[in-house]
Amino acid sequence: MRPLASQPDNSRKEPFIRITKRADISRRNAALIRSAAVVLALFTGALLIITLGHNPFYVYADMLKGALGTKTVFKETVKTAVPLLSAAIAVALAFRMRFWNIGAEGQILAGAMGAAYFALFQYKSMPHWLLLIVMCIAAIVAGGIWGLIPAFFKAKWDTNETLFTLMLNYIALGIEQYLQNGPWKNPRSGFPKISMFTAEAKLPKLFGVHIGWVLAILLAAAAYIYLTHSKQGFETAVVGESTNTARYAGMNVSKIIIRTMFISGAIAGITGFMQVSGSDFTLTENTAGGVGFTAITVAWLSKLNPIIMIFVSFALAILEKGANRIQTTFKIPASAAEVLTGVILFFMLGCEFFINYRLVFKGRKERSNG
Repeated sequence: MRPLASQPDNSRKEPFIRITKRADISRRNAALIRSAAVVLALFTGALLIITLGHNPFYVYADMLKGALGTKTVFKETVKTAVPLLSAAIAVALAFRMRFWNIGAEGQILAGAMGAAYFALFQYKSMPHWLLLIVMCIAAIVAGGIWGLIPAFFKAKWDTNETLFTLMLNYIALGIEQYLQNGPWKNPRSGFPKISMFTAEAKLPKLFGVHIGWVLAILLAAAAYIYLTHSKQGFETAVVGESTNTARYAGMNVSKIIIRTMFISGAIAGITGFMQVSGSDFTLTENTAGGVGFTAITVAWLSKLNPIIMIFVSFALAILEKGANRIQTTFKIPASAAEVLTGVILFFMLGCEFFINYRLVFKGRKERSNG
């Protein structure tokens, strides 16, 4: 008589913890998760501050003072937030299409180079207002072309846009360094640097900050309308959900990819224009300054909503300016200040995981919503 085959033990195959996607979550629960993330971030940061030998209450208060304490520092915080906002809008357009544009740094630099050409060599041939318009258009075209390159290859041969856009950052940087050390080098300087812009190539100020902040807010409003109330924005979202669905609906996927990436690169190019004309007043290898990468964080924290990006970019600017302040006041090393900022951002980004996913422990049934 043959022995009965042993039945499989399904309980042993079930992992202790599983990750499942939430079908839905209430606004109340999402707000509670985000509030808990803020508390945990501040608490973890406080532990780091105590380890460094300082009172966390004094340090946090000084961070706020360094970012918002006076009119002067407030203006500097706004000036820091402006490129974060515009660059976040740029990457959000591509991300909505699930085109992972990691090349905002290069697109910002391309736009800055386009604007810098006219600021350096054409400032005598046109009036102030016209020069600024031409510089902005040049930045839009240069940044847009830098975004078109990976879009074309993606649409034509389905290349990996993450690696492609990332590598283009280094090419843009190499071009800038060539110009800085060669054709555009200031002949009166013993160091390889580009001349400062004349007054004609500088953005005017409004309330003590260059008018780029007005342009950035207008871009946020325009991007929100574009993504939520236009046919092109709808097509971008459909391509992001499924290219097959988009093709079945009769959409030209290649055209949508190329169009969206040109707009994304163009907005990043405007960011470069605002940096060289409103903040740095020259072109350097640090013109982008990591803004293109930080903008990715802004975009994700804002869930790709351009209006929310206004507040998130300002919050990150507060963190950045505050971190700079405590380095001076409390003699906290720059690396430790950056770790503190990173801890806070880690918790803020991490909470989005628990909003979109849940942990299911062994033996517990899944619930359908939050």
